[in-house]
Amino acid sequence: MVTGASSGIGLAAAVDLARRGDRVVLVGRDPARLQSAGDRVREYSGERPELFRADFAVLDDVRRLAERLRESYDRIDVLANNAGAIVLQPVTTVDGFELSMQANHLAPFLLSNLLADRIGRMVVTASGAHRSGALDPDDLNAALRRYRPMRAYGTSKQANILFTAEAARRWPDVPAYSFHPGVVRTRFGNESRLVGLGMRLLPFRSPEKGAETLVWLANQDPSRLIDGGYYHDRRPRRPLPKAADPRLAARLWTASAKAVGIDG
Repeated sequence: MVTGASSGIGLAAAVDLARRGDRVVLVGRDPARLQSAGDRVREYSGERPELFRADFAVLDDVRRLAERLRESYDRIDVLANNAGAIVLQPVTTVDGFELSMQANHLAPFLLSNLLADRIGRMVVTASGAHRSGALDPDDLNAALRRYRPMRAYGTSKQANILFTAEAARRWPDVPAYSFHPGVVRTRFGNESRLVGLGMRLLPFRSPEKGAETLVWLANQDPSRLIDGGYYHDRRPRRPLPKAADPRLAARLWTASAKAVGIDG
C-alpha cells in the first residue's frame, strides 16, 4: 500500500512495484489524479489497483481509511508512508495542527498505529531536509510562530525518521525503514510560481529515481537491512543527531499518540 500515490515518488513506486508483479493499493487525496494514477498502474500490471481516497489534513479521513483497509485486507505486506507536502504558508488543520506536521507525520503515525497488527513492514519517505528541523514534542505547532516553510517541512521530516526508529523499537515484528529520496521533481510547492518553475528547470531527480530506494526497501530481505535505519541511495546513512536521539523519539511518540487520540 502506497500513500501519496497520485503522483511523484508514490506513483513511480507503485508503477515499479506493479511491474514486478506485486499487488498494489493506492491512497491519494485528489479523486481525479488518483483515478489517473490507477490507470497508469494498470498499463503495467494489466489489473486496476484498488484506490482509496483520503485527505491527511483531516484525521477523521485517516480513521475512515484505516477502517476500510481493515475491512478489505487481512494483511498489508508493505505500508509505504509516502504522502507529504511542503506548505508555503502557515495553515492550521481542522484538527488544530500545523498542516505539514499533520500531513507528513501525525496522519501516517495514526494510520500506522491503526493498522499495526496487519503490517508486514513499513517504509517511510523522510528527507535530508531533516537538517533544518527544530522538533519540540511538547509543542507540535511551534512552526506556526514565525513560519518558515522549509523549517516546518524539515521538522516534519525529522519526525518521520524518529517515528520510524521508535516504531522499530516498539514493534519488533514489523521491520521499519526511512529513506531520503534525494531532491526530486514533484508537485511540491506548486502553489508558488517560483518554486514550480524551479522544479521544472533545475536538475532535480526524476520521481522514478527518487522511488528506487523505497522499492528496494520494500523488497529486500530484512536480515540484510538495519531495522529502524535511515537510507539514501540504497545505503544506510546516519541522520543528524537530532533525528537519531532515542529519548526524543520516545517523547515524540507519546506526544503524537496524545495528539491523534490513541494515547494509552
